[in-house]
Amino acid sequence: MFESLTERLHGVFQKLVGRGRLSEQDVKDALREIRRVLLEADVNLDVARDFLRAVEARAVGADILQSVTPGNQVVKIVHEELVTLLGGPAPSGMQFPSNRAAVLLLAGLQGSGKTTTAAKLAKHWAGRGKRVLLTALDLQRPAAIDQLEVLATSIGVPVHLDRETKDPVALAVAARRRADREGFDLLVADTAGRLHVDDALMDEVARVHASLEPTETYLVLDGMTGQDAVQSAQVFTGRLPVTGFVLTKMDGDTRGGAAISLRAVAGAPIRWLGVGEKVDGLEAFHADRLASRILGMGDVLTLVERAQERLDVAKAAELEKRLRKDRFTLEDFLQQLQEMKKLGPLEEIVKMLPGVRLPAGARVDEREMKRTEAIILSMTPLERERPKVIDGSRRKRIARGSGTTVQDVNRLLRQFEQAQQMMKRLGGKRGKFPMGVR
Repeated sequence: MFESLTERLHGVFQKLVGRGRLSEQDVKDALREIRRVLLEADVNLDVARDFLRAVEARAVGADILQSVTPGNQVVKIVHEELVTLLGGPAPSGMQFPSNRAAVLLLAGLQGSGKTTTAAKLAKHWAGRGKRVLLTALDLQRPAAIDQLEVLATSIGVPVHLDRETKDPVALAVAARRRADREGFDLLVADTAGRLHVDDALMDEVARVHASLEPTETYLVLDGMTGQDAVQSAQVFTGRLPVTGFVLTKMDGDTRGGAAISLRAVAGAPIRWLGVGEKVDGLEAFHADRLASRILGMGDVLTLVERAQERLDVAKAAELEKRLRKDRFTLEDFLQQLQEMKKLGPLEEIVKMLPGVRLPAGARVDEREMKRTEAIILSMTPLERERPKVIDGSRRKRIARGSGTTVQDVNRLLRQFEQAQQMMKRLGGKRGKFPMGVR
């Protein structure tokens, strides 16, 4: 997320932080570079100008320039102003009425990821104990109805649809009545989109909105489209009472212009970030966390929350018991790899760790993890439990079965031995086990 933007800003900050003294001109030169970086990232021109004015007003004061670490102070100001620009503290979450279902209406252009986002939001709230009903109001494309139905089945959430009707308003009213009648907590409505904003689209969405009177109205925008997304947001918010934005496709190297410009230009806050095609690829938006990620400061809180949601607590507790008994095996090693995959791509995880930076252009090789997994899966239960029995002939068989080389198998066994020694030291400590999930 924002790799190019982060890398270029890091280069600017290095020049500041590496100097013991800064002049007013030094700061202005740095801000001029930041301006160029922001504009190349497709940030709105007026937004970039106002942002840098706010930073300069605070950064050229005597208390900053004469401080012991003036470069760090300037970076801190940039971070604080970026948090403000992105929207400041997160707004309160979804409100659920006591006497009927809350309604979440999704609008947006075709191809923005609206239908997938509907399923992601349904899964999110269903995972928090809410009874959720999806409804397919995109009657322009039969494929959209099919897609929502498949996604709803995959997450175990019912979907209200009618393949015969051509009236989205009538279908919306029927879905609302069902949600209230059957005691659902939330109705998530996926509306129609177009390839571009037009009067027909806006009229239809407005009529659906009037019929549902939604609790929240989210506009789903493709985070890869930069200022095109911002312009779409301006049109929608001019015709529809949008309460928040969902930026999708944020797991790629988006330039950042949409995320940075949206709040200032379109008025509503960003609420969610789509970070993958899978139904669990959704993150709640936090301005301070995103600002830290943009500036290369990591995002430990999001990583911890993701671990709490996705990792198997029972497996972690069982591993702790085994470690205390000095019984860490290749089967345990395999399970830990599989658990780590639940957190997302390794490269993304690394970038959430503060102080850890990949060299420019470097990429984490996910294939290494797949090779490791293939090698262990090619072993017998005895070999996973007691790797000491793996002699030369067994190594050749494992290499053939996993599509790797004997050298790959040898390397894995050495890595496992090192991990086993480390786990033995950790497991031998008294008190709370460091890797335990509590």
